[in-house]
Formats: sequence, C-alpha cells, structure tokens
Amino acid sequence: MKSLLIPGVCLLAAAVLLQTGLLMPGMALVSAVVYAALIAGLLLALRFHSSRIFLAVVVLFLAQQAMVYFSSKHIPGGYGTLALAVGILLPLDFVILSFAEERGIGFRAIAPAVVFLFIESVIVAVICRPEPLAGAQRLARHAHATASSSLPIAVQLCFSAAAIIFLIRYALFRKPAESGMLWSLAAVFLALHFGGTGRVATTYFAAAAIVLAGAVVETSYLLAYHDELTTLPSRRAFNDALLRLAPPYSIAMVDIDHFKRCNDTYGHDTGDQVLCMVASKLARVAGGGQAYRCGGEEFAILFPGKTTQDVLEHLEDLRCGIEASRLRLRGPERRQEARGPDRRNRRVAGRGRTGDAIRQLSRPEKSSEISVTVSIGVATAKSEKSSAPEIIQAADKALYRAKGAGRNRVETASAPRGRLRTTTAGIA
Repeated sequence: MKSLLIPGVCLLAAAVLLQTGLLMPGMALVSAVVYAALIAGLLLALRFHSSRIFLAVVVLFLAQQAMVYFSSKHIPGGYGTLALAVGILLPLDFVILSFAEERGIGFRAIAPAVVFLFIESVIVAVICRPEPLAGAQRLARHAHATASSSLPIAVQLCFSAAAIIFLIRYALFRKPAESGMLWSLAAVFLALHFGGTGRVATTYFAAAAIVLAGAVVETSYLLAYHDELTTLPSRRAFNDALLRLAPPYSIAMVDIDHFKRCNDTYGHDTGDQVLCMVASKLARVAGGGQAYRCGGEEFAILFPGKTTQDVLEHLEDLRCGIEASRLRLRGPERRQEARGPDRRNRRVAGRGRTGDAIRQLSRPEKSSEISVTVSIGVATAKSEKSSAPEIIQAADKALYRAKGAGRNRVETASAPRGRLRTTTAGIA
C-alpha cells in the first residue's frame, strides 16, 4: 500500500490543499509549473528510455492544450462535449499504454503512437468544432456552460473503469508506472470536474504531470534497489539496510542447493523459475525478516532486533516450506535430448513410420516435477563490537558448514546443530 500511495497521493493531496489553504498561487505561477512539470516528465522519460511514460506525458499535454484552446470558443453542446471527448480518449490512451510493452525511445517505438495520437487530435477537433460568435456572446456562453455543466456519465464510467484496471494491474505487477498513471488520471478527473481551465483545473493538470515524472523516478529506484527477476530487494538495498541496523540483529544467508546442476539439466529458463519460486517463499518469511537477493542463487534475510534463538524456528519453517514446494515441468526437455549425428540418424530412420509418429502425437505429454532445497546459515550481532561484515562472514561459515553436513539444513554460527535432514529431494 505504501508504494501504491506514495508519492501519487501526496502530490494529489498537495494540489487539493493549495485550493483551500492560504498559499493559493496565481494563474501565472500555476501555468509555469504545469509546463515545467510536463517538460520535466518528458526529459526524465527520455533519459530513462521510458516510452510509456513519455507518451503518457504527451497525451496529458494534448489534453491540457485542448481544454485551453476549445474552452475559449463556443462548442455545440457546451463544455460537456469537450469533456466527453477528452474524458473518454485520455483514460483509453492511459489504459493502452499500461498494456503496451516497454520498447524504449526510438522511431519505431514512437511512430505508431504518434500517428494514433494525431488521429485522436483530429477526432477531438471535429467533435469540438467551434461556432463563430461575437466575442462578448462567446465569453458569456462559455462562462455559463463551464459553471453549470457537470461531467457526463460516460466520462465518469471511463475514469472509473480505467482506475479499476490500474489497481488490478498494480496488484499483479507492482510497477510504479501503473501507480503513476492511476493518480495522474485522478488528477485529470479533478481538473475536468473543475472546468478544465482556470487556476484550480490547471493546478490539477500540473499535479498530474508531476505524478508521471515521479513515476519515472520511482521506476529507476525500483530497478536500482530491487531484483528484476525475483522482485526482492537487491544487494544495494541489502547494503543500505545494514547501515541502519543496531544490535541485536540476526543475518541469515540462504543458498539453493545444487543450483548449477539445475541449470545444466533443465536450462536457464527453469533455473529462473526456481529462483522465483524460492524468492516467493523467502518474501513471506515470518519473524519480522526481510529477504534480499544478493546475487545468483544466494539470498540474505535480515532480522532486526532478533537473536538466533528468536529466528531459528522461522528459518526451519522456511526450509521445510521450500523443500515441500514443487515446480512442474511439461514435455521433454531440450537438454536431455541426444545431440549430434545420433539424433539426426534417428530422425531419418523414423521418417517412414508415419503411423508411429501419429500415435506418438496422440499421447498426452509427460509431466515431471522437480523440487529444490536450501541451506541456511545464521549469525547474530549482540553488541556494537560486532560489525555487519563480521556477522555476514559468520553466517557464511555456518552456511558452508550446512553444505558440508549434507545440505538442506539450518546451521547457526554459535555451534553445529544435530543433523536434521540429509536426504535431498528432486534435483537437490
């Protein structure tokens, strides 16, 4: 919830407070802020090669400019027509960008989207085609339409549906881009609700642009401090967490048993699945622990304020949970097929057996399961005299002792434990 609400809700709340507090900026300052935020969002997206955020900022800019241009003219149907055009196309564009694959900034990645946005701009221009009126009459009609109109039901439904989609996608993928688009969409809805133009509406457009720019920063932070494959915090986050630790605390080092054999036997794709499966178990470790991926098949778990005796039972439950997990494989494995001339000869010899081939295809694919185990070493810092590198080294020694004692066990840095389980399962 924290990553979903921050910084989007904070920026949106600041925009709301500006409307009701004593610090109400003037229209000139608000206009400068909205353009500065749009430019900042574009530059950040370019710098970090985020095509989705770049295009989202472009969509936001086009929507804001459409509101400024067409609101000063008399549109058949009044403000509701303009709000309907912008309020349907903008949520639709955001949802499409949410599902789009990140392809970086390049001509091939941007050109189709630019053509699509140009077509949408033409549609808005046709729908909101202004009628020629005298200046005074135009301003009077526009002021009346803006003050008395409300957002059409279709616009409210589009924004609501888009918000639900973003919430679902964020729950599934936990990407800052989905969170940023969600709160930017909320800011745009408030801007349309308050007339689309003027100081209040422009403030919400500025908030929407700042939220998108913040999404780029959050994405770069996520890539720097989280492992992309397992989504666990990375070694950099682990090193930062060590600086904030105060005794007592415990560090557990975790290593997947025979992981190289897994990669050699089943391939690196299966190896990645094994890493994700183990990481999902580590992420749910009890006892107040936080898991990190330090590299390869090595993980670490920090237990602030805990001693070895406090965390031993939780680590044992973690080991048993990983041992009991199964990863299902379907179909024959490429790594296990014969290679070289033998496999070619078998193919040539089998070309005439059409009936055997058809019967073989009609059989269901064989499925196999593999299981993995982990070895764990844990050490505790009880006083200021023990530094974090020393505790990590002690936990590593306990881990190596667990490996030497047969793997699939938990060892403490204080003394060797009795042999709990030496039988390995599956590939372990």
